[in-house]
Amino acid sequence: MKFLQLDVQWESQVINLWNRELGSDFPMRDTLFKQNSIQDPSVLSSGSYLAVNEQDQVIGFVISKYVQDKTEALVNREIGWIQALLVDSHFRKNGIGSVLLEKAEKALEKQGCKTIFLGRDLAHYFPGILLQFKGTKEWFEKRGYQASGIESDLIRIFAPYEKFVFQTPKDIEVSLIENKDELVSFMHRCFPGRWEYEAKQYFENGGTGREFVVFRKDNKIIGFCRINDPESPIIGPNVYWAPLFNEGVGGVGPLGIDKEERKNGYGLAIVKAGISFLRERQINTIIIDWTGLLDFYKKIDFKVWKEYQQYSKQI
Repeated sequence: MKFLQLDVQWESQVINLWNRELGSDFPMRDTLFKQNSIQDPSVLSSGSYLAVNEQDQVIGFVISKYVQDKTEALVNREIGWIQALLVDSHFRKNGIGSVLLEKAEKALEKQGCKTIFLGRDLAHYFPGILLQFKGTKEWFEKRGYQASGIESDLIRIFAPYEKFVFQTPKDIEVSLIENKDELVSFMHRCFPGRWEYEAKQYFENGGTGREFVVFRKDNKIIGFCRINDPESPIIGPNVYWAPLFNEGVGGVGPLGIDKEERKNGYGLAIVKAGISFLRERQINTIIIDWTGLLDFYKKIDFKVWKEYQQYSKQI
């Protein structure tokens, strides 16, 4: 048994292991793994390891993340993430997972992290541990991870010719964004942090604006809603698991309204606007990921699809 730092030459073996163990719930694609676990700039190489047996087979891996760009002030530098930790079910109970976790935790601690989250990373796969993975939750709890809230992925499947009615609110203009600087400026003013960071990443990776619905009032952006579909340049978290379906999948979110304009019904309205754009693109299956606002989305007939328990550890 040897433990090696994550390297692209082992990528296909890691993906095969993932799909053997998790593929029925979370089918991994080469493009998604490259995007989130190879090319994402927050992957911490010194905390991302493979467990390889004597036959040069990958039987486990851990991927950890930390924002390493010293000029990036949008994310808390005392936070690190375990993006994924997985051991082949035939080789469990041999201490492999414990070694992988310890290596990741030590690397994150060396970076100055004081809190480690399971999932929730930039370009994450999960907001926590899938609720029904009881053994996984117990394993992490024994190693000092504390449970907190429950988050959900929601879904609504439309019939192909089902109508969806969206009425633009009074005094509001709705459109897709065309000006990168205008959107980034709005994010910086109203949602500094992760959403601003992700908007910048979107444009840096070929985004044209077709994934951002905006509300304007008096010619000023007052709200946004991100949408994803099969043509999007970045695989968004609400369409990660699209291979589970036989047709194209769309996603809605995140979304936000300027705090000065809240309590006017704009939040639900901009979600409806996002859905309307996706329906115009002939998208029938629409997913909303990582939310606790179940009652809010129930108003437009979204139902719980997957549930996750959030975990963190103080180090």
